[in-house]
Amino acid sequence: MSEWQKTDWREKPRVQMPDYTDPAALAAAEAQLAQYPPLVFAGEARNLTAKLGQAARGEAFLLQGGDCAESFSEFSADTIRDTFKVLLQMAIVLTYGAKLPVIKVGRMAGQFAKPRSAPTETVNGVELPSYRGDIINGFDFTPEARIPDPARMLQAYTQAAASLNLLRAFSKGGFADIHRVHSWTLGFTDRDEAEKYRDMANRISDTLGFMTAAGVNGATMNSLSMVDFFTSHEALLLEYEEALTRVDSTSGGWVAGSGHMLWIGDRTRQVDGAHVAFCRGVMNPIGLKCGPTITDDDLKILIEKLNPDNIPGRLTLIARFGAGTVGDHLPRLIRVVREMGAEVVWSCDPMHGNTIKSASGFKTRPFDSVLREVQEFFAVHQAEGSIPGGVHFEMTGKDVTECTGGVRAVTDEDLSSRYHTACDPRLNASQALELAFLVAEELSNRCSEQPATASMR
Repeated sequence: MSEWQKTDWREKPRVQMPDYTDPAALAAAEAQLAQYPPLVFAGEARNLTAKLGQAARGEAFLLQGGDCAESFSEFSADTIRDTFKVLLQMAIVLTYGAKLPVIKVGRMAGQFAKPRSAPTETVNGVELPSYRGDIINGFDFTPEARIPDPARMLQAYTQAAASLNLLRAFSKGGFADIHRVHSWTLGFTDRDEAEKYRDMANRISDTLGFMTAAGVNGATMNSLSMVDFFTSHEALLLEYEEALTRVDSTSGGWVAGSGHMLWIGDRTRQVDGAHVAFCRGVMNPIGLKCGPTITDDDLKILIEKLNPDNIPGRLTLIARFGAGTVGDHLPRLIRVVREMGAEVVWSCDPMHGNTIKSASGFKTRPFDSVLREVQEFFAVHQAEGSIPGGVHFEMTGKDVTECTGGVRAVTDEDLSSRYHTACDPRLNASQALELAFLVAEELSNRCSEQPATASMR
């Protein structure tokens, strides 16, 4: 990719991006960002690519989760801690079910921009530009707040840097010790409504007890007290991405310094568009959202553009179709990939295809639909003889009421009590952990005839 330049996207058609009204302010913000240190480094991106290469071969499993859109106003150490904590709990449960290492990737420290289905929205007869995430404009429904402001990119950078600093401390400083994390999970299964997950939790306890008796613990093995944790976000606001892109001094290639993994959304995957033009040239692992409208020919072109050297772990295909329709689309895409001989990670996003409007008027996602899509994803891969390599959730560590269902049975009437999302509904901590137990059961059932050993981390 030596001929690629990080400005190439500017010559391509662009969608889902703001039109800034003050070119001088935009140029100043980009220039300032370009002077800031990168948030992540090339060696970390290479490490994640290698781990994802294991997932492509069925030797690891990807857990990717976090906020729909990170908020400036709700930014706090507690929010970061609580989401990180739930992801660790989910990872231990999935590791036990899959008998494989789990790659932990957060939708964190950069997930500030959101594509929207319409450029404007109307409230009480007033039409204003749509909210596109705090890195672009404000959530308040006023003309002033909805004007795209390039200075918001600087605030997003500062928040991302602080988030990464705390995540690195949590992941390496003892907070992630496996026994501590599992004790939190036992608290969940001690509830009467979660009794059906108690057996698996107890089996994990027995395993950890045996390891401790054998002298294998956080004091004797660093891998039991520390974890590798990576960040990811949708590469939507390309001015921000370009400003933080640097040349890797080791390889001479380009690395996006905004996050370890970037993905291209289902609305921005045009084969000749700006977002593909940018992502094809950076060395970070890339995700590609694949919805019902993606054609076989487009998928072939995108794979060739985004991973021309067929590097394992470079490209993750994130399927998002909706419960009841996975079988209509995923098999043909799997066959396209097989015919090409392409190395990809197959991941399931069961959130975006299952958004509905509740009777009370809230946008929500039924837990049963989310679970059903995951089950259909696994069933199709089993039928096709391919590898289900991961899952991708919008979730939070907070006790919100945005998705209905789950063992704590959030109802339509409950949605108004703690509906805090700025964009799409998220699984709360209880629902996310419950889903991890159910996915672990799927993984356990499918690997029962293929015994393997794996680190619990």
